[in-house]
Amino acid sequence: MRMDLMWNNDKTIDEVTAVLKALAEPNRLRIFAELMNGDSCNCELQANLDLAPNLLSHHLRILTKAGLVHSRRDKLDGRWIYYAVDRDMAGYWQIWLHDFLDPTRIHQRIVCGPEGQAVLLEKIAVT
Repeated sequence: MRMDLMWNNDKTIDEVTAVLKALAEPNRLRIFAELMNGDSCNCELQANLDLAPNLLSHHLRILTKAGLVHSRRDKLDGRWIYYAVDRDMAGYWQIWLHDFLDPTRIHQRIVCGPEGQAVLLEKIAVT
């Protein structure tokens, strides 16, 4: 994935911001990490993470809105809801973050301040 294509419009920036904001909150990061272990229901998440039901619901809603998590109802008893990490989105963001944080993208440049001017003058003097 080329980074110049990854920043081509406001929609992309908004999506990246939403995902990073969703994962930047400690409880949401804990929930997401727990869901990386597999599908889970509210009661398991509450017990494993020691979160109040309303707080858990709030954070799950934000993770869902960011496209990181989805839910489904139990096939036998629709009162039960299971939450899971969206595999496709997890794969997409894994690649995106890998490419975005690739150290080979960092280029050495001459800075614009006095230090950079001194380097340019030095290069001119050598030629």
